Amino acid sequence: MEELFDIVDDQDRVIGQAPRSACHGNPALIHRVAHVLVFNSAGQVLLQKRSRFKDVQPGRWDTSVGGHLDPGEDYLAGALREMAEELGIINQPLELLYSYPHRNTFESENVTSFWLCYDGPVHFDPKEIEAVAFYSPERIAQMLGSGFLTPNFEHEWSLFLEWESNRGALTSPFSNT
Repeated sequence: MEELFDIVDDQDRVIGQAPRSACHGNPALIHRVAHVLVFNSAGQVLLQKRSRFKDVQPGRWDTSVGGHLDPGEDYLAGALREMAEELGIINQPLELLYSYPHRNTFESENVTSFWLCYDGPVHFDPKEIEAVAFYSPERIAQMLGSGFLTPNFEHEWSLFLEWESNRGALTSPFSNT
């Protein structure tokens, strides 16, 4: 059975539902997505290489966790569920980063992103993900614009860097304070 998504307006209020196939390819149907940026204590971010069989950006490296919310699900619950499904990471506290509208010619999403520092085991779903790896911010900077990363992740990374610079060094997600 095909996934159903809540359809929302620009203020993120639910106005209906539509199947996944209708949302992908129709940017008029705004739907909700949760992302998690998983960092290790060395300040590296975990990226996932999307399966070659995905309908969006197959075979490219992407945000640690990203997934559509189930109907009626809130962003935090969706992020926790997707993190468990995609990476096998459960019962970890997430920190809210920011929310933003992501719009392109293929789809329109309202995204809320979270952050986690995690040094434990990762057990990814091989149907969804081909590989996972930690990358330093410096290495990610070198990869930007190369086609190695998804455009969605490149956008997410720019938002994260802006968030981090506005937050200040003492409260950076890379520090233990």
